Amino acid sequence: MSVNSHDSNGLCEQVARHGIGRITRTLAGIATLIATESVRQTDGMPGPVDLLELVERIDGTDTTARAQAEQRHVALRQERGSVGDLEQLSIWLSATQGSCPPKPFTNARVIVFAADHGIASAARIGRANPEATVERLRALAQGRSLVNELARLSGATVRVVDVGVAAETLGLENQPSSLVSRWGLQPGSGSIESEDAMTREQVDDAFATGLQLAYDEVDAGADLLIIGSIGVGGSTVAAAVTGLYLQLDAASVAGRGTGIDDATWMRRTEAIRDSMRRGRPLKGYTMGMLSAVGGADLIAMAGFLLGAAARRTPVLLDGAVSTTAALVAARIAYKSREWFMLGCGSTEPSVAFACEKLRLEPIVQSQLTVGDGSGGLLALPLLRAAQAVLREEDAAAAAAFDG
Repeated sequence: MSVNSHDSNGLCEQVARHGIGRITRTLAGIATLIATESVRQTDGMPGPVDLLELVERIDGTDTTARAQAEQRHVALRQERGSVGDLEQLSIWLSATQGSCPPKPFTNARVIVFAADHGIASAARIGRANPEATVERLRALAQGRSLVNELARLSGATVRVVDVGVAAETLGLENQPSSLVSRWGLQPGSGSIESEDAMTREQVDDAFATGLQLAYDEVDAGADLLIIGSIGVGGSTVAAAVTGLYLQLDAASVAGRGTGIDDATWMRRTEAIRDSMRRGRPLKGYTMGMLSAVGGADLIAMAGFLLGAAARRTPVLLDGAVSTTAALVAARIAYKSREWFMLGCGSTEPSVAFACEKLRLEPIVQSQLTVGDGSGGLLALPLLRAAQAVLREEDAAAAAAFDG
């Protein structure tokens, strides 16, 4: 079932007339926000996406397993005291897996989305340039970046996806240490303070790409997904979209990135302000707004997050782009947020605002600025410890009962 503007208007009229609850209101909101949600077919790209059908498949985490974990902790707390934050993490893991105690991870996967944004160079808002993105991609592909090292330590694997890098990346997909794939989206996005980021067709392609990537990873056996991004201008785009969604002023969401000076911060704030002004008339139309002021990485990540939620697979977020993508995903399918957790804190103010809205607390408090998945990998040992808390205690209780 694809949705056209006539169908969406009819659905909204029915909901307005009958007012029949949260689920119907959510579906009506989607129909209003996105006038035509059958994503267009393009050569080499994933097929059409029916967002209404996708949202219908996204449910919250397992309430029975959550209640069992909570009850187990109540009993254990009387015996051995509190285990602090590990308690809430183990409850979340039980709920996402539908199992108490939660099972150990066997295939944690890091997906790094790479894309550049025209606003970075046009508005002179930072130090980096598109060539720096290629160098980071090369380091990832050759297995010599921080993400690669943390993945080796954590027993995770890394996949890098070029969804919109501006500079030439040919040849990187042949590097042996990591899978780098290019999905044929546009090289960089427009400078959103003065022009659209992408065409609507490109938005559709990016969203479908992210959705398909999530399906591919889960089908290949991934039981924990960690997402991050690399590219110039991403945090500025994320700040503009977050500011629009949460009705914040530009100065509140404008971070200092890699340590920019006051003059550069003022230019960044002005660029975010102008971008938000362009996007504000489209705020009620998600894909249209993302076409105006989004970016390929953010949109692909939103599709990825919804795909992971539809396949009931937990995701660790890292950085400004991924947390803003989670805002987009939750706006489309509210219950999807139950499948996300923030791996690590960030110095970007948009991350704090987005996580407050999503009711997320960082697992690790280190204030990283990279946002490339490293923060999620830092949190992985704590997640494994949280799994062990209930698993070992459950085994000890079973042994005592048998004795």
